[in-house]
Amino acid sequence: MPYCEVGKAQSTDDAALNNGIQIYYRTYGHGPTKVLLIIGLAGTHDSWGPQIKGLTGTDRPNDDEAMAVDREPDGAHNEVGGVEVCSFDNRGMGRSSVPTKKSDYTTKIMAKDAIALLDHLDWKKAHVFGHSMGAMIACKMAALVPDRILSLALLNVTGGGFECVPKLDRKSLSIAIRFLKAKTPEQRAAVDLDTHYSEEFLEEIVGSNTRRSILYQDYVKGITSSGMQSNYGFEGQINACWRHKMTQAEIDLIRSGGFLVSVIHGRQDIIAQINHARRLAQKLQPVARMVEFHGAHLVTHERTEEVNQALLDLIKASEMKMSPHEWSNVPKKSSGVTEASSRTSVEREGNRILAKIHVYLLYIFSLLIMVFNLHFVNWVL
Repeated sequence: MPYCEVGKAQSTDDAALNNGIQIYYRTYGHGPTKVLLIIGLAGTHDSWGPQIKGLTGTDRPNDDEAMAVDREPDGAHNEVGGVEVCSFDNRGMGRSSVPTKKSDYTTKIMAKDAIALLDHLDWKKAHVFGHSMGAMIACKMAALVPDRILSLALLNVTGGGFECVPKLDRKSLSIAIRFLKAKTPEQRAAVDLDTHYSEEFLEEIVGSNTRRSILYQDYVKGITSSGMQSNYGFEGQINACWRHKMTQAEIDLIRSGGFLVSVIHGRQDIIAQINHARRLAQKLQPVARMVEFHGAHLVTHERTEEVNQALLDLIKASEMKMSPHEWSNVPKKSSGVTEASSRTSVEREGNRILAKIHVYLLYIFSLLIMVFNLHFVNWVL
């Protein structure tokens, strides 16, 4: 099985901390263009399935002897030449190691896992794409080794901490209550669908059924076969999200790293609210492009073709050495203090206070989850 021994690829200090940690990964496709995919909270490597197929033309891993049968020579990846993709299970999930200490889970530590994987694969540089918590990890990675990043895609990202708090409205509260009550794969699948996808997408008719009914069966099957994430993994990855924060120095390292950034988000995302992603894109100006789609948290699955094209556009622009000012579509901040900006400051302070209230509510919600012994599965985030 393909595993990366994290400690073997790190410096003495990091190696001592990560002795015995194994990261499970798979590679797909072949070619000079390398893409590292970092999944989010409780996700596994195969959660990137639609993007793996879209970038490489195959969903068969390279260590599968039958892969040649499934290859599509005319896939979209040919627009930018051959692409090799690596997707992996973060520590605490899937087939990767599950440390028992919460302190062993931070986005910086997990970014170093990803860097160790690059070393293991002997990839000098790569395009790095992350989703949700994986996008937080990708940010840390880009700040740690900007010279190894060819481009950076941040999908359904937030800035961590209070920004991880889901939108607090009637729908979210209803989902939270249903989540607490869900004790079977069937109940859990119904809740997950409303969390991951927009209502419009779920009610679309596909053949003789709604997309909701089709996905529901897939979710029940997936939850039943994979089981729930362990306590240690769930609490550790949650800890990584709460503690995540990008300093101004780290933001500056990304802005001056010499690579382009895409911030891709679904407007109907109730988990990672889009205003946080827009704010991050603004901070990363002038190297960032903000790309918004009609979709929810799993916009990668809901708007697969559009997301894949946005990723291919990023790869192509990077290979063409497009200038940041050509690439970015994020408006520059206006200078000077106006009445409008003063109102914005007041609103921002109010939002900060509300966000703290949200954190306390979500903390209580997390305690309730532990009491009910519920955990996220590999479909979440």
